[in-house]
Amino acid sequence: MMELVGVGKRYGEIEALNDVSFGVRRGEVLTILGPNGSGKTTLLKIMAALEAPTEGEVLLEGVRLDEGNRAGLRRRSTMVFQRTVLLRGTVHDNAAYGLRQEGTESSEVDRRVSEALELVGLGTLAGRRARTISGGQQKRLSLARAIALDRDLLLLDEPLANLDPESLSIVREAIGGLYRDSEATVVMATHNLREAEAISDRLVLLEGGRIVEAGRAAELFGAPSTAMARFSRSENVFTGEASNVGGVSLVDIGGDVVVRAALAREGRTTIHVRPEDIIVSLSQIESSARNTLRGRIVGVEERGAVVRLRVDVGRVFTVQITRRSLDEMGLNVGGEVHLTFKASSVELL
Repeated sequence: MMELVGVGKRYGEIEALNDVSFGVRRGEVLTILGPNGSGKTTLLKIMAALEAPTEGEVLLEGVRLDEGNRAGLRRRSTMVFQRTVLLRGTVHDNAAYGLRQEGTESSEVDRRVSEALELVGLGTLAGRRARTISGGQQKRLSLARAIALDRDLLLLDEPLANLDPESLSIVREAIGGLYRDSEATVVMATHNLREAEAISDRLVLLEGGRIVEAGRAAELFGAPSTAMARFSRSENVFTGEASNVGGVSLVDIGGDVVVRAALAREGRTTIHVRPEDIIVSLSQIESSARNTLRGRIVGVEERGAVVRLRVDVGRVFTVQITRRSLDEMGLNVGGEVHLTFKASSVELL
């Protein structure tokens, strides 16, 4: 359906993408994996014809996109951004916005909006004011607005990020349902390895604006390459300036966060803390652990019997707890928690 050939993108002196080449097959779910800053969003914008590449070319069904025909791609694709933008009015009004802008008949608008809202679990909230529903529901509404347009190509920027468990499950099923029922082509950018493995046909792994791995999901996850293994450890990887104080390194990772590590390091240092090594509590606990941080939950991802929380303490940490602990502490997006981990749990990379 689409092919990118030697695509590069620069913003002044900043190189966002370099020599990116791959194809998108009609009716597949293709996932763009990569850490923050790897170029995922820039790549989606180029694929959506919202930005033009600095180098290389984009082909749609064999036809090179340029200023003369780029608007045609915009009518065949739609992109859902990570940041949710809602209009005044009801849930139904928001989901119907794009269709009404195109002059679609009212009866067709109602039919398509109703189907899209049902798919994302918002059918019973159609009459609610959009800005009064929860954050997870608002993100599902953005997806419904795109689904209602019934485009050939749906581009999703971090659709699974910062979702409560219920919304995560619904969005995951909605993306899978689009692929099964309508044969829509879906390209999704995410850093969520587990969800990418569950719903993707193929993967493209970006690192520093370049493709470092590409192939079928089953193959890449079945026998991970060095690049994939490195990315799988990208949670809680931070780089900062270290100073050695009494045999313990104080690593300033930004955001007013200093991590104490059992390392004798000075200068630029990259560290990693396993999500499983971080204790989550509702109040500060008495412990010999040298690191205690307070923050707010910005994301919840269910993974069977365990749950991954993303907690913003000035920098975002990923932590892993059991589903039982989540329920017992009543944790959800927006809640305040304390994170505790030992200096010996901090690994040097």
